[in-house]
Amino acid sequence: MKTSNCNLSIACLIALVTITLALPSQLPGQTVAAKSSGGNRTSATRWSVQVDKVDPGSVGVAYSFQIAIYENLVEELSKGKQFQLVFRDGDLKASDVPNLLVLKTTVEKYTPGSETRRAVTTVSGATKLTVRSQLVTREGKVVLERTVNGEVRFFGSNMRATHNLARNIAKAIKQSSWTEVDQPEATLAGQL
Repeated sequence: MKTSNCNLSIACLIALVTITLALPSQLPGQTVAAKSSGGNRTSATRWSVQVDKVDPGSVGVAYSFQIAIYENLVEELSKGKQFQLVFRDGDLKASDVPNLLVLKTTVEKYTPGSETRRAVTTVSGATKLTVRSQLVTREGKVVLERTVNGEVRFFGSNMRATHNLARNIAKAIKQSSWTEVDQPEATLAGQL
């Protein structure tokens, strides 16, 4: 019985040593450095964004669609964690933030769809939205400009197009190659 316990203890010790050697050892400071330098371009300067009200442009888009686009944009940008803070239009706290970008959204095209037609035939009845999104500094310099689409083709309410649009705008901002290197100086110079 003693040899069995001895063999079991030796096997456990060997397993523990093997696991310890197999896992890379990291110092606590190295974990933080690896996360901040992992290729994320916002690690040096954390930007905040203020979402302006949606401009309907010359398109006859319903007010409910404008509000839905706005609310979905605030939600998607907050979820994405790309920006340090996400402010709503008119938030007075945004005026104290040093690195602030403003997201302007203008509706360019709107095709109202029909939930009934989509349910009956999957060929027609799509709701489509096309907007122009701009990230602008306080000084009015356009940092990023994209035309983004959102639509619902098959199943779902017409308002689902606003959710898809907001998700596509957030994705376009995240995947964009706008450079932030020159922006902090311009923002600071504008505040002095």
